[in-house]
Formats: sequence, structure tokens, C-alpha cells
Amino acid sequence: MSNLKNELAKKANNSVTDGNKEPQTIKDWIKVMEPAIKKALPSVITPERFTRMALTAISVNPKLAECTPKSFMGSLMNAAQLGLEPNTPLGQAYLIPYKNKGNMEVQFQIGYKGLIELAYRSGEFANIYAKEVFENDEFEYEFGLEPVLKHKPASGNRGEVIAYYAVFKLTNGGFGFEVMSKEDITNHAKTYSQAYSSSYSPWSKNFDEMAKKTVLKKVLKYAPIKVEFVKQIVQDSTIKTEINSDMTEVESQNVFEAEETDYEVIDQEETK
Repeated sequence: MSNLKNELAKKANNSVTDGNKEPQTIKDWIKVMEPAIKKALPSVITPERFTRMALTAISVNPKLAECTPKSFMGSLMNAAQLGLEPNTPLGQAYLIPYKNKGNMEVQFQIGYKGLIELAYRSGEFANIYAKEVFENDEFEYEFGLEPVLKHKPASGNRGEVIAYYAVFKLTNGGFGFEVMSKEDITNHAKTYSQAYSSSYSPWSKNFDEMAKKTVLKKVLKYAPIKVEFVKQIVQDSTIKTEINSDMTEVESQNVFEAEETDYEVIDQEETK
């Protein structure tokens, strides 16, 4: 695949040669980049539907239209190459307006359901999920040589949420779990999420989903996963202002403290 940045420049130059103006708005850029988006999309998402979702995202959240076109396209292409639908009820991914280095830019975030989707696509997981723990539930866990996790939801009033946990079981039988209190989740979000305090952040609208994603990412650090899946995970909470045929190779422009990304990588040959 040719470099999408060069392709964009070529298309922009052709439009000027034809007497048309170079793309000025995000909507114009989407239309110019539609052929490149088509190349990046998986077969399950048509370019027409993806473009419609992008335009809908702008309509629902007008602040996105105030962001730099390059950062919007960077986030959009991240979603395209991961095969995740941005800013839809599916909750797979989010395009979030955020002030970065004094400019309004778009941050790309993977949703809880998007992370689950990517995990299953990797082929390594037989089961993977996260749950809330309420104060009236029966809940106990223990680490050590024989780890134990038991959760029995209360049948009536469950009370307030006090913790979250994530569990995975690999296709080879291996398993793991992680538990975080609600306070730990909140402190983690304030430390690592640039958009945490924004009214447009999924933290303000879907706290439980974001909390489950947080604990899920933490437990994945103990799971042996393929290089490709690691590359997908670390696209979360990035701001990118360059377009490339492989968005995982584009450096993020975040000015916030980065979350740790030390996942246990397995050799591709080991799974054959």
C-alpha cells in the first residue's frame, strides 16, 4: 500500500490543478481521503458506512469540527485500520476533542467493547470479560500459588459499585484476573487520561465501561499475546497528526504522561 500521506498530498494538488480549492474542512478531508480509507478498512465495514459514521460523529459532537483536520484524520484512520466503529452505540471506539499543545485535536480511544473485540480477533482468548462489583455482592479473591476469584451478585439491592475486575482464559487453558477498587480506577484515569475532565470524554458518560477497559488492559499485561495485538492496544488514547498506511508506526503527539505498555509478547511461531 502506498503511503497515505503522499496520496493525500497528490489528491490535494490535483484538486488545486483542476481549479478546486484544497480541502479546508474536516468533511472535505474525509471526502478526499475516502479511497485511502477504503484501502484501510476491513471487509466488515464499507467505506460508505464508515464515512457516514465519521460525519455523524461531527454532527453529534460539533467540537470535533473545531479540531485540526490532520488529528481528526489520524484518529479516523486508527479506527479504520483496527476495524472499530467510532462514536456509535456499539462503544468500540471514540473520537474525542481535546486541547493539546494549545490546539484542539482529536484523541483516539478504544472502548471496552472494542478491546474485547480485538482480543477475540487475536485468536488467543477462549473467554475474556470485566465486571462491576457492588457493595452488597458476595465477592472474594486471593492471589498466590492457587489464585481464587468468586463473585455472586446480590439478588436484590446491590448497592453502590465498589470495585471492578477482569478475567481472561486462553485457548490453551491459561487464565488470569485483576481487581481494582473504584478509587484506584478514578486515580488511574486522572493520571493517564488526557480527556478525563472533558465533558466529551467517555469517562463522563460511560464511567463503568471505561473502568472495565482499564482493569482489562491491566490484566492483559499478564497474558502472553501476539505482537499485532500489542500494537493495537497501544493505539488507545493517542493523538496523531500524520497519515500513514500503517498508523501503528506513527508517533503520538500526546503531551500527557503515557500509560505503561509492557505487555508479555509471544513469538508468532509459538502459536503455529
